[in-house]
Amino acid sequence: MPEAFTNSKRIGAVATVALASLALSACGQAPEAAQPGAAGASDFTACMVSDQGGFDDKSFNQLSHDGLLQAQEQLGIKTLEAESKSPDDFEPNMTAMVQQGCNVIIPVGFMLADSTEAAAAANPNIDFAIVDYDAIKADNVLGLNYDAAQAAFLAGYAAAGASKTGTVATYGGAAIPTVTIFMDGFAKGVEHYNKEKGKDVKVLGWDVKAQTGQFVGDFENQTVAQQITEGFLSQKADIILPVGGPLYQGGAEAIKASGQEAYIIGVDSDLAARETQYKDIIMTSITKSMDKSVLEAIKMSVDGSFKGGTYTGTLENDGVGLASFGAFESKLPAGMTDELAQLKADIISGKIKDISPSSPKA
Repeated sequence: MPEAFTNSKRIGAVATVALASLALSACGQAPEAAQPGAAGASDFTACMVSDQGGFDDKSFNQLSHDGLLQAQEQLGIKTLEAESKSPDDFEPNMTAMVQQGCNVIIPVGFMLADSTEAAAAANPNIDFAIVDYDAIKADNVLGLNYDAAQAAFLAGYAAAGASKTGTVATYGGAAIPTVTIFMDGFAKGVEHYNKEKGKDVKVLGWDVKAQTGQFVGDFENQTVAQQITEGFLSQKADIILPVGGPLYQGGAEAIKASGQEAYIIGVDSDLAARETQYKDIIMTSITKSMDKSVLEAIKMSVDGSFKGGTYTGTLENDGVGLASFGAFESKLPAGMTDELAQLKADIISGKIKDISPSSPKA
């Protein structure tokens, strides 16, 4: 049976916070956002279906859910949500949202692509904005995707420079493009550091050319995540990138138990800000502004300007980025922040390109 959906409490209209419009490849610049209290807003229902991992994963599900809650607060709309515990929940949860009369449905994650495509085809009067997927071509489907490889490249470069052992590592939840795009960027950043500095920092867990590496097999099994991390630590890796929603917890626990000086890099949201119990071993996070893009998609559905197409978050439009290093900044080599700023500029200008085969195509 699907996880029961929740009818969130309606919150009255409040002052809108100005946000940058989405750049939509299919329809140009997004129109002005709907204003709070707009006619019909109180009768509008925005809905969300999570990927496995749930809305409290401190990663992409939770960050997307933040956008839904922001829309509820700013626009005075109603919301419904369905939390998926496994892939078996995707289709029934999507069906439940359709049956509840949702005006727009936000499926969170690449793994919901099939159920989204089927629901969108069967319900052309419902808008769908799917997070982390852009291959559904339909007038009522907007793909919200993010070139995470760009920001991961910066993280890999910084990790290579900060590593004391000369070995870093990464692992993923599943071998899908929205996971491997981070791993590609991270490994390519290390490779670039080695080339620029004449070093030989090693990357465990991922081979960019072969597109093979270490995976838990799902986004739930913390025991396997911990075991993989223990293996990396035994090979002297001291900075580790877990790409798999809540799977960072297994990695963090392995580091704490080892007593070694090692750190993790978060993904999607600023992990140090959300997960204070591990903040001392979080180097930085590779972020995706899913909350902002979800909010903007809902605003367009509310004001009637929603169209199918694609939004791509990049370093240039702040759709992806690198969170603050916080206390870890003092551990970075001298001049690293300036080097990262230049690398960001080089990626934006196109001087550095073709980072990942999973990057969204222009």
